[in-house]
Amino acid sequence: MIVWLNGTHGVGKTTTSRLLQPLLPGARVLDPEKVGETLMDIRPRLRTTDDFQHWDPWRPLVVETARRVLEYAGGVLVMPQTVLVERYWREISAGLAGHGIPVRHFVLHTDQETLRERIRNDTVMGPSAFRSSRVEPYAEAARTWLHAAAEVIDTTHASAQHAAEQIARSVLGDGVPTGTRSGS
Repeated sequence: MIVWLNGTHGVGKTTTSRLLQPLLPGARVLDPEKVGETLMDIRPRLRTTDDFQHWDPWRPLVVETARRVLEYAGGVLVMPQTVLVERYWREISAGLAGHGIPVRHFVLHTDQETLRERIRNDTVMGPSAFRSSRVEPYAEAARTWLHAAAEVIDTTHASAQHAAEQIARSVLGDGVPTGTRSGS
């Protein structure tokens, strides 16, 4: 099973994923951004883009990476990644479904004022123009398709720990398959 944590940049997906992982039996965190970083390291560079998700190989490579890790290790993959383009989400979720991998899609959401404050006051990454530039695209995706395609977790007045616990309760209520390790 995959527990996909979506939401805009700076909402707390990475922190929540780290807190969620020990709450789900057999869970591991797989960050799809690492697939994008691999593509960014290709030399000469792939065509110029402001987001590696626009590179066509990224989406099927995310699917294949998740599939292979689950095949090898079993259990649950917690995958924190912002996906704001509906076609990209459909491609990823259809690819996973084609391999028989169930996906629980959660969106961490906060109001814009709280989000902008979190981005400005991030003590780890510091203020981020990139994160700020994604606030409006997230709001548009939330209005048009994203919130309808996922379980929304409002983090405006909730800690990342609370969000992780809420997601774990939701997932465990479904009887999470823990799988077995099939490789060494």
